[in-house]
Amino acid sequence: MLLKNKLSTFVIPPAPPTHTPPHTATTPQQYVSILSCSDLSMKLGAIMCVCHEVDSTDSVPIKRNMGGDNVKSDTPTEDGAAPPVIVYERVRLKRNVGLISGTSMIVGTIIGSGIFISPKGVLQETGSVGLSLIVWATAGILSLFGSLAYAEIGTLIPKSGGEYPYLLEALGPIVAYMYSWTKIIVLGPSMVAIICLTFAEYLVTFFEYCGSPAPPLKLVTAVVIVAICIINCYDTGLAARVQVVFTFAKLVALGLIVVVGIMRMAQGHVKELNTGFTGTTTSASAIALSFYDALWAYDGWNNLNYLTEELKKPNVNLPRANIFGVLLVTVLYVLVNMSYLTVLSASELLESDAVAVTWGERMFGAAGIIMPIFVMLSTFGAANGSLYAGGRTVYAAAREGHLPEVLSYVHCKRYTPLPSILFTTVLALLMIIPLDVGALIDFFSFAAWLFYALTIVCLFVLRWTMKDAHRPIKVPIVLPIIFLLCSIYLVVAPIIEDPRLEFLYAFLFMVGGLVLYFPLVVFKWHKGCFDPVTLFCQLFMEVVPSPYVPDE
Repeated sequence: MLLKNKLSTFVIPPAPPTHTPPHTATTPQQYVSILSCSDLSMKLGAIMCVCHEVDSTDSVPIKRNMGGDNVKSDTPTEDGAAPPVIVYERVRLKRNVGLISGTSMIVGTIIGSGIFISPKGVLQETGSVGLSLIVWATAGILSLFGSLAYAEIGTLIPKSGGEYPYLLEALGPIVAYMYSWTKIIVLGPSMVAIICLTFAEYLVTFFEYCGSPAPPLKLVTAVVIVAICIINCYDTGLAARVQVVFTFAKLVALGLIVVVGIMRMAQGHVKELNTGFTGTTTSASAIALSFYDALWAYDGWNNLNYLTEELKKPNVNLPRANIFGVLLVTVLYVLVNMSYLTVLSASELLESDAVAVTWGERMFGAAGIIMPIFVMLSTFGAANGSLYAGGRTVYAAAREGHLPEVLSYVHCKRYTPLPSILFTTVLALLMIIPLDVGALIDFFSFAAWLFYALTIVCLFVLRWTMKDAHRPIKVPIVLPIIFLLCSIYLVVAPIIEDPRLEFLYAFLFMVGGLVLYFPLVVFKWHKGCFDPVTLFCQLFMEVVPSPYVPDE
């Protein structure tokens, strides 16, 4: 049967013949899940029908209304058989992320390639081993302050999208739009692109061992991006499990480095560590820059806030995962840097282009090839986590009308935000073609910390505007204040230290998003223009709207 009117066109499966009833009371039955929502019905009137298999021993079918309540239907069919079981279900992202996978999301995204390749910026700026280790530990504690503040806001406003819903609620739509514009167009896709590019750089080095010419670097990068996209589009649960596996792999790698370091220290190889604070810089700006390098190494501590709607028991697991994840990374970063210095001298560490590889060659000889493999595993996991989280900002912004609505739709069978993931993937692929992605991220780094600072401001605003709201976690006010001051410094430091015209271009790009905001979001001059695209995407991708529904 074809249901067609001026708003929608969808194929609804015909009813089975009367002589072959679709089910009995004691055998597996077929039911039809009618997936719809108010936003879509206003624009397209779309209803998507999907068949599922269920088991039932109840002769009375059950109907679930759009609010999730169960309603029994005792109306029999004409032949006396039990009627079909019809379940009305609101499509939403499934809560597939638990405490372990949530902690893996944080740890796996923070630990990318930096600690393996180039952890030398902190040592170079501080001038001494002792102060560099203090900076690494202190930066971890500061990141913990930020993650605790985010846990308070994330449990107060349990929406996916990271900073976006917090800025929207506390500071208004214009600030939220500027954030989504910068995050979605530049920061998110470029981070995925550069991590996958690092993976490709290590992968192509193995082709010389096989006697084959290395494939084009950017082609390998594109293949990796597409592979991660397929994983995230297929199943969010699969993407979460992939994150756990690759996080475990990088923890094994870092654990190996730590264990060897402890053994070396027990054997007395502590010459570099015994230098302590010898050579410590007296420049306050140099010490400040060392914190800048260290805090960037912890970037990713906020990634679980992008997935709040997919997190099981968010009021409990969000703060726990934030605390466990950041503390684990802090301990590992300090111990790994100590281990490096039990094998390499400070000068050798500063001269190495890939510290972990040099360390592995020194310790294991030819078997040191395992270190590049571990770097590849680490970068793949970090890229998966970045795409997983990055697509949720697109999803959240589109749901609020700041992007085309179809980008907030969810696959009706797999419950994955398919359009938003594909959109982020396409932008990441475009990033690797003509651009120096690393330089792009450097120029927009101040923007990331600007929005971190504004999010902490949201915490103060919400404590005033929602003072009576239930807060599962409420952090001491001094912690977000300290983190706010650090964020302000990280906004200003790169501009003062090395003022370049590119920073002005980055700022103009952020503000330039308002050129689209007023005509498209405020005045809605596009009204109706995206309807054909929305309808095509629904039919082609099998996606439906997914409005935010608070948990009861």
